[in-house]
Amino acid sequence: MSSSRFHGRFETDSRNCEAPGCGDAGEFRAPGFRPNGFDGPGQWRWFCLEHVRQFNAGYDWFEGMDAEEILDAQSPASGWRTESPTFGPRAGVDGMPRWADFDDPLDAISARAKGIRSRAERETKVAKENLAAIGFSKDEASALEAMGLGSDTDRRKLRRRYSELVRRYHPDRNGGDRRYEARLTAIVDAYQLLRKSRVFG
Repeated sequence: MSSSRFHGRFETDSRNCEAPGCGDAGEFRAPGFRPNGFDGPGQWRWFCLEHVRQFNAGYDWFEGMDAEEILDAQSPASGWRTESPTFGPRAGVDGMPRWADFDDPLDAISARAKGIRSRAERETKVAKENLAAIGFSKDEASALEAMGLGSDTDRRKLRRRYSELVRRYHPDRNGGDRRYEARLTAIVDAYQLLRKSRVFG
């Protein structure tokens, strides 16, 4: 799929315009039904040039905002008022180093990365200890982590999550793309281990 950075056109023969009854190629993207989030970038809708122009003409960026929020969003300083916690007066209170503590920015970045990794390792250790207290073995705790599940998991949640992940990573759902094959194998192995867990009775 090639793109032109000048007018937002993504040339393709394999995708049709999503406007009802239109058979032209869908070469221009517009905001979709799912926003950006934890699971990745948002979902795009694809239109031909005529229909993307119609979509843009009717798109209301301020939908759902009250008058004060609209006025604030239109301000030239919008988005610049929020102070980065790293530079704020409370920087460093979470155990992370402050930028001002370093002469070399690369040292500061390295220290923050180590701090983030250390905190993540502590949180993972606590989570695994909680799972062990419930009755999950070390391997089962790792399997829950691989599936993105927590200590409140029951058999129904396990099956639902397994179905969701298989649908997401199976090559048939990704146009035959086998990049996620190792991830899918890990999910299947994790599910096979967890479904036999004594915790679920």
